Amino acid sequence: MERKHFAIAGFAGLIVAIQLATRLTGTEYFLTQLTMTAYYSLVIVGLCMLIGYAGQISLGHAGFFAIGGYVSAFLTTFDLKSHHGAFISLMERSGALVSRQDIYGGTLLTVHPWIACAAAILLTVAVAYLVGGPVLKLKGHYLAMATLGIGIIVYRIVLGTEFLGASDGISEVPGFPLPGGLVITGDSSSRISNYYLAWGVVILGMVLLLNLIRSRVGRALAAVHGAEDAAGAMGIPTARYKLHTFVLSAVFASLAGVLLTHFNGGIGPSEAGVMKSVRYVAIVAIGGMANLWGALSMSLVLNYLSLRGYFGTYDDAVFGVILILIMMFAPDGLLRRHLLSDLKRLVSRTPAGEEAP
Repeated sequence: MERKHFAIAGFAGLIVAIQLATRLTGTEYFLTQLTMTAYYSLVIVGLCMLIGYAGQISLGHAGFFAIGGYVSAFLTTFDLKSHHGAFISLMERSGALVSRQDIYGGTLLTVHPWIACAAAILLTVAVAYLVGGPVLKLKGHYLAMATLGIGIIVYRIVLGTEFLGASDGISEVPGFPLPGGLVITGDSSSRISNYYLAWGVVILGMVLLLNLIRSRVGRALAAVHGAEDAAGAMGIPTARYKLHTFVLSAVFASLAGVLLTHFNGGIGPSEAGVMKSVRYVAIVAIGGMANLWGALSMSLVLNYLSLRGYFGTYDDAVFGVILILIMMFAPDGLLRRHLLSDLKRLVSRTPAGEEAP
């Protein structure tokens, strides 16, 4: 068994141990915040891939999270019953629309959550490609300011758009149905199953990213991070790799937004706020810029503490201070990992997977 498989199995064991501990201590209500932590962690690991391996900073990932959440929330709550036409009839016959009851007992005809999720992901991909092409040509603080601008634009749009709920956001979002009768929802009766579903999604995301960084593409990204000009001179299409990594990390954030919105039953403009993006970057920084497991571990701890309210009214200030201190005293993160040494180990392997002589 490879080292990565031991790490994945160990983390899965930790998730099971946490759930069993809450059951033995009668604190299963903690699973609600731990489930939310899982979805935020999905954003973190995607951002860690972008920052740590592609070497691209982003202060706008809260915007992609909000795009996913708002698109899915709007499509699954907007009543199409009064809208007639061949397209609506076709969607209804194909199963793309579903009927459900609202809180007042009325009947709503809305887009199926799976179709809404697909629309959210597709819109995220389109936006990421549209803005990523020109933005990723920038470097350093110019790139940071540009991505920050993207996040601010999304925040102002959702805050000022009436049909998106403006400052109130969107509520009454239905659960997200899954095969086997499972539903992503915040109901207490589904607390345990939702906990495992959320962390299962995170583990699948980690498997994808770990395989990616150990592939030829991952070695190319490590080269781009270490010396972009030299990587380009060696024939690596640096612009394409950076853009595709940016899009992938945006998709992770958007999917997290979709799933957390259905779990919470709604979404508000605070999810697109600047401080959310700062929080994501701070957690990646403290976990180690090129350390997926470090970023995931810090996300598990810090997001949980934040959601439980341990930081009180100083929540945003805590993450701001963390980011400043890490950048000043431990720029490689507390759980540091040397990217160049990993690259050397990876490229020293022969195609058959054996150590080169």
